[in-house]
Amino acid sequence: MKRFSELTEPEILALGVSNEEEDSQIYLNFAHRLQADFPATAKMFEDMAAEEQQHKNMLLELYRKKFGNRLPYITRQDVRGFMTRRPIWLMDKLRVDAVRRQAEMMELEASRFYTKAAARTQDVDVRKLLGDLALIEQGHEATARQIEQKNLDSGALSEEEQAARQMFLLQIVQPGLAGLIDGSVSTMAPIFATAFATHSTMDAFLVGMAASIGAGISMGITEAMSDDGEITGRGQPLIRGVACGLMTTAGGLGHTLPYLIPSFWTATSVAAFVVAIELGAISWIRWKFMETPFTSAIVQVVAGGLLVLMTGILIGSA
Repeated sequence: MKRFSELTEPEILALGVSNEEEDSQIYLNFAHRLQADFPATAKMFEDMAAEEQQHKNMLLELYRKKFGNRLPYITRQDVRGFMTRRPIWLMDKLRVDAVRRQAEMMELEASRFYTKAAARTQDVDVRKLLGDLALIEQGHEATARQIEQKNLDSGALSEEEQAARQMFLLQIVQPGLAGLIDGSVSTMAPIFATAFATHSTMDAFLVGMAASIGAGISMGITEAMSDDGEITGRGQPLIRGVACGLMTTAGGLGHTLPYLIPSFWTATSVAAFVVAIELGAISWIRWKFMETPFTSAIVQVVAGGLLVLMTGILIGSA
């Protein structure tokens, strides 16, 4: 890899050309990815891609004027310490707000490149163009906001934000909440039954670990296999399955870990306190994200949880 300080003026211009071409393709990829759910934002990225193509043409025109028609092949991957871009196949999974932040970072990095490159060049025309591009990139965040304002009518942005929130609810919150409820509630009976039957904190801990991890695997697979998300819009099965499985396991481990405490009654008291926190958290999530009245959420979750808890204690004490 070459150091940036070793680049010649033809290589700097060629590097600018390849950078602008790559960034243009990334913006077009963003636009394609967002077209179905966020058409107005997709249009913004199409306009930004067009601007990058204009910058590339400005660089090519100056290069042809100064150095002829043979453009050296050089990319940012060939330059040591040069700014990098995340692979498109990784950025394809970004949320719409994360995509916008990524675009801002790309423009900031491009501005730094042109500023540094302009300081190294001696040719007046090359220095002027690079300086102009640095200023353009510095103001590109404001330009992006202007483009966004032009393309988004008064209700489009709020509609897109609502759509993003709905996708988050369908893909993460709902399966995660289902897992948390199952892990917190269904594992209470075997854990507390074992604890009260044996009065052994280690036995209760081992049963809790097995129940929590087993339930997490089961719920994760069930959620992933429930539908492919194409019709329901619930997103990728793998993501939903992982969210559901992890939250199921976490729900069970919450009142399992206290049984690492050697004292039976101390461990049980702490576990019961954790159960109360878990049930309160579930009620809050249902109220916050699922628009369930808080009183109803409390009654439903706490009543169900207490029934399961008492079932485990009664069976273990029999």
